[in-house]
Amino acid sequence: MAEIKPYTIKVDDRRLEDLRTRLSLAKFPDELDEAGWDMGAPLADVKRLAKYWQESYDWREAEEELNKLPQFTTDIQCAGFEPLSIHFIHVRSEVNGAIPLLFIHGWPGHFEEVSKILKPLTEGADGVKYPVFDVVAPSLPNFGFSEGPKKRGFAMEQYAETLNKLMLKLGYNEYVTQGGDWGRHISRTLAHLYPEHCKATHLNYDTSNPPEFLKNPLLALEHALKPYNPREKHGVSRSKWFEQEGRGYNLEQSTKPQTLGYALADSPVACLAWIYEKLHDWTDAYPWTEDEICTWVSIYWFSTAGPAASVRIYYETVHNVDGRKGKIDHQKMREWTPGVKLGFSHFPMDVQVLPSTWVRTQGNVVFEKEHDSGGHFAAWERPDDIVTDVREMFGRGGGAFGVVKGRTGYTS
Repeated sequence: MAEIKPYTIKVDDRRLEDLRTRLSLAKFPDELDEAGWDMGAPLADVKRLAKYWQESYDWREAEEELNKLPQFTTDIQCAGFEPLSIHFIHVRSEVNGAIPLLFIHGWPGHFEEVSKILKPLTEGADGVKYPVFDVVAPSLPNFGFSEGPKKRGFAMEQYAETLNKLMLKLGYNEYVTQGGDWGRHISRTLAHLYPEHCKATHLNYDTSNPPEFLKNPLLALEHALKPYNPREKHGVSRSKWFEQEGRGYNLEQSTKPQTLGYALADSPVACLAWIYEKLHDWTDAYPWTEDEICTWVSIYWFSTAGPAASVRIYYETVHNVDGRKGKIDHQKMREWTPGVKLGFSHFPMDVQVLPSTWVRTQGNVVFEKEHDSGGHFAAWERPDDIVTDVREMFGRGGGAFGVVKGRTGYTS
């Protein structure tokens, strides 16, 4: 395919020098005594990370590691928008009949999240004991090393259209998805708009409405009569914390992303603090290293569209700027999707942890697994759990076995 080009990350030396200069000139705020994490990222942490980013962190070493991943770019055009160069990882298994799996990251995630599950899914089972997959992991438009649109209105429909066209361009007429955060939202949009192509989705993020007696009578009855299990009881408090203490970023990004963008585009310390807070608050005591954090934030800082572009997805999803009919919004994504099988992996320290009866209102749920630990970035925090769950859902005896025609993931 001549239009699909190999891609190598190569940040210009001048951008590296500019980053170090900006970090050296950073002006930090003061901090109230004993504030801890209550008011956001602690001053001592941000100062330490900024100093490390400036003086010790080696982007070239990180770049070399990232470039070990097979990366490509290709132009994709959505109806009514300009063509965009889309960056993606693509690994084809050596097993004929491998299941095409589209891994979709969210915010503040990126394509690197797939790296810990890539080899186990594409090589780890040889299609004998477990199914194997062809894995595609794009940088969403406005993220990573993909371009972003200049026209308003690039919303859920366009993100889904972009990824569906990418999969078709790679020769996958049918495929499955895996994701959390915006990966969940885009997977749900694909299920609504392209059920003939997107055959099943495995999600590690809970967001749904409670069952209603008029729409989901059996689930509503189960929800009314059956006590919550320990995970669901904990989920009530975790979800309440997020709604009361953790959603500020969402409101800002959904209403005034341009204002926030000035800080993200101009100040690496602002970009660091804004993202680092989520890496801390949304994970389950994950032992982040300085190098992990700096690479994570650097992918945003050096991104093709710039770090400010990444937050526009929030605004475009909740605003109908072009007056389109039947716009896919958060409520629409929660509606039942016939014919597309669903699977859920529940992690206790995600930002929303909902009862099983809630998530089952969205479609034919053929897989559910509760985990004792883990948070929002499951593929990074708990890669073994994601690999195990995906294999179980799509493997022999699983609820989504054989969902892609002619591709079971097994050698025989």
